[in-house]
Amino acid sequence: MSHTIQNKSKLLALVRRLKGQVEAIENALLAEKPCDEVLNLTASVRGALSGLTAELIEDHVRCHIVAPELGAAERQQGAEELIDVIRSYLK
Repeated sequence: MSHTIQNKSKLLALVRRLKGQVEAIENALLAEKPCDEVLNLTASVRGALSGLTAELIEDHVRCHIVAPELGAAERQQGAEELIDVIRSYLK
């Protein structure tokens, strides 16, 4: 079973938090709030997104790379998937 399914409720809570934070940015812009307030809200979104990304990466490493029950081919595939994601993340 995939780690995204096993941790579905935790991941969805993080996504919903992000959604609320993005809506707060939209509301601040609509209300013409000062730029420092909008910048603080965007910093919060970035932090929350980084937290979600870190959670997903950690779970991927644990479930698809270092899990003792995996064979070499499965570990290699898990590593390649992670490398691809990190490359696209760093672009």
